[in-house]
Amino acid sequence: MKNETSFKYFYILPFSEDAKNNPFIVTFFFLIYLVGILVNSSVIKVICLEVQLHKPMYLFICNLSIVDLFYTSVTVPKLLHILLSGNHFVSFSQCFTQLYFFSVLVTAEEILLFIIAYDRYVAICLQLHYHRILGQRNCSLITIGNWAAAFLNSLILVSSVYFMSFCHSNIIHQFFCHPKALTKTTCTGTQMLFVIIGIEILILAFIPFVCTFVSYFKIFSIIFKMKSKESQKKAFSTCSSHVTVMTIYYGTGLLGYAIPSNSDVLELVGNTVYTTIIPMLNPIIYSLQNSNVKSALLGLVK
Repeated sequence: MKNETSFKYFYILPFSEDAKNNPFIVTFFFLIYLVGILVNSSVIKVICLEVQLHKPMYLFICNLSIVDLFYTSVTVPKLLHILLSGNHFVSFSQCFTQLYFFSVLVTAEEILLFIIAYDRYVAICLQLHYHRILGQRNCSLITIGNWAAAFLNSLILVSSVYFMSFCHSNIIHQFFCHPKALTKTTCTGTQMLFVIIGIEILILAFIPFVCTFVSYFKIFSIIFKMKSKESQKKAFSTCSSHVTVMTIYYGTGLLGYAIPSNSDVLELVGNTVYTTIIPMLNPIIYSLQNSNVKSALLGLVK
């Protein structure tokens, strides 16, 4: 940290002074967190235990549930502790640790959504080569590469934040250490961070989104040419869940970055949806749309 930094702690203030002790807020975040933990854990357990689900598509869905499981665990427990204890102070080390793992999970999720789209593309457009392209060895390498890229990218991002000078304010108007919120507390050193974020958006968001769009254009063109209505329905069911998740994820993510920097309330709402509600909805959407996962979950309940 540079010498210009004039304080040693951040003060997390997501809500107004009147609303911060509202039991409704605590209950809301606790329920969202509890449901997210339960549904993601159930999906992971089912996919691991059911032999019929040991396929590339379900391996990637399992990885997505693992990401979503930790996604909310990085932010919500600390928020609940702040709201219940009234202690809003967070040390630099705590803040940067939270930011690091949050960035890891964001990166892993973005890459995974693209990988799932690629899996659907190969399964429908390159059926004869599916097991060769997405065999067990290749899937393992893809999974390892995804997590390695996520940890490396997060290290680069957090390193750029670490060397910024924080002197304007130590108040973060978010419920966790979000990089955009941290830039409002700095006086110098933000240029490199914005360059890195711009490169990340291009490589991890824009290019995968365009590739996914092209993939689904080809996928749906093939689906519409299928003669069997049953085959069309099955193909649509496996793709519609992912399209829904992609739309919600990128829609709220774009909204979060498009919101003006002075709109703290809108940013808070966008980040709440992005970091807590979506990780809860993802496994529910996949479970409802996928008959195999749904049957396995019902069997687990029984």
